[in-house]
Amino acid sequence: MFFLALAVVYLLPGPDMILLLQTGARQGKAAALATAIGLAIARGCHVALAALGLATLFKAAPWTFEVVRLAGAAYLLWLGIQCLRSNMLPNLNANGTAAAKLAWRGAIQRGLLTNLLNPKALLFCSVLLPQFINPQAGPVLTQFATLGVLLVVAGLLFDSGYALIGAWLGRWLERSPSARRVQQWLFGSLLIGFALRLTFVQQV
Repeated sequence: MFFLALAVVYLLPGPDMILLLQTGARQGKAAALATAIGLAIARGCHVALAALGLATLFKAAPWTFEVVRLAGAAYLLWLGIQCLRSNMLPNLNANGTAAAKLAWRGAIQRGLLTNLLNPKALLFCSVLLPQFINPQAGPVLTQFATLGVLLVVAGLLFDSGYALIGAWLGRWLERSPSARRVQQWLFGSLLIGFALRLTFVQQV
C-alpha cells in the first residue's frame, strides 16, 4: 500500500516531472539525472523536517508556510521564464573540469530548490508517513526512517525514468527545430502554471 501510494503521487504531473523532462530534452541525460539527485536530496530533507515537526510549525506560525509557498512560486516562475527564453542549464559536457563541476552543481541545485521550496511536498511527507507507522511494530523513529528512505529511493527511480524519457525526447526533437521550440514553450508555460497554482495553495 505504501509503494502504491508513492507510485500514484510520482505518476501525477507536477513541477518535478516537468523540470526533469525539460532538462533532459534541452540538456541531455546527464543534466536530468543530476537534477534527479537534487530532487532526492530535497525529499530526504522533507522527510527529516517532517520527523522534526515542521508541519506543526506551519500550523502554529502560518506566516512560515506563506514564506515557503511564495518563495517556491517565485522560483518556479523564474524557471519557467528561463525555459521560455533559452537553455536552463550550462552544458554538462563543457570543456574544463571547473565548468563541468559548476554545471553539475547548478543542475543538482535546481532540483533541490524546486522540491525543497514546495510546502506541499513537506505536508505530503507529514501526512503520508505516519499512516504507515505501527507503534506496536517497533521503534517509531526506525519505522519513520525506513519509510523515508523508501520514499526517497522510489522517487529517485521514478525521476531517473523521467530523466531518460526527457533525454529521448530531446534526441527525437533534434530532427525538428519547430517541434523543439514548441516543447520549450509548452514546458515553460507548465512551470509558470504550477507557479501560479502554488500562489493559491492554502494550508489545511
